[in-house]
Amino acid sequence: MPILSDGPDWIDPDNVPRPVVTFGAAMAEVGRIELELHRHMKGQVLFVQRGALSCEVEGGLWIVPPRSAVWIPGGALHAIKASGALEGFAAFVDPAVSRGLPEVCCAVSVAPLLRELLIRSASLPALYEEGGANSRLMAALLDELAAAKIEDLHLPMPTDARLRRIVDLMMASPADRGTLDVWAKRAGLSERTLARLISRETGMSFGRWRQQLGVILAVKWLASGASIQQVAADLGYESAPSFVTMFRKALGTSPGRYMAERSFSRH
Repeated sequence: MPILSDGPDWIDPDNVPRPVVTFGAAMAEVGRIELELHRHMKGQVLFVQRGALSCEVEGGLWIVPPRSAVWIPGGALHAIKASGALEGFAAFVDPAVSRGLPEVCCAVSVAPLLRELLIRSASLPALYEEGGANSRLMAALLDELAAAKIEDLHLPMPTDARLRRIVDLMMASPADRGTLDVWAKRAGLSERTLARLISRETGMSFGRWRQQLGVILAVKWLASGASIQQVAADLGYESAPSFVTMFRKALGTSPGRYMAERSFSRH
């Protein structure tokens, strides 16, 4: 059953009287999916097995590459975008059984056991029989989700209208390496004012925020099949090695190894 759809086959998980309900998704053809801002009563974990998606939640943007997931607490307003081939799963968790799960949105790494639990739970009917094996399966899924490692694939998003205009321009032209002073002039602000606004709204310096933007865009593009050389060029780096150095400092490993570790073997 599709997780990124509101078509005629869609079942609203909030209306399913089960503590956890899991759906699978597959978009084999190259295409584009955009779900505008919406919310669910139940918490939601979106796991990507192949491809990548982005999720904007109040105050932040998360990129979800293969072997990762994003946890969205119940009631959080969010929008989802995906392009290209996509395979994944979504589990919706009733607030009554969400103790131990994060209280805020975050990206998490999906270990093989959690992946298999999502696959198995997605094969159950929406109104699966409770008690016995099914309940134990869902309890194990919640335990694994609570123990999942949190990943740094988050970009704080400002709410100030002047900053959002700058953010939109930077995301549209990530190869533009303009300095803080250049961007301040484009926004009609002083360099000091822009630096103060960025720090207040994101908790980061301008340079740190732009680097994090580059990291999450790189992960998204690499997951979609782009080469390291192409990603480096699209981010405005003069050479691939300089991009690789930045990526390794940010995520602790090279881009090639990062993506290789997220390639599940096929059954």
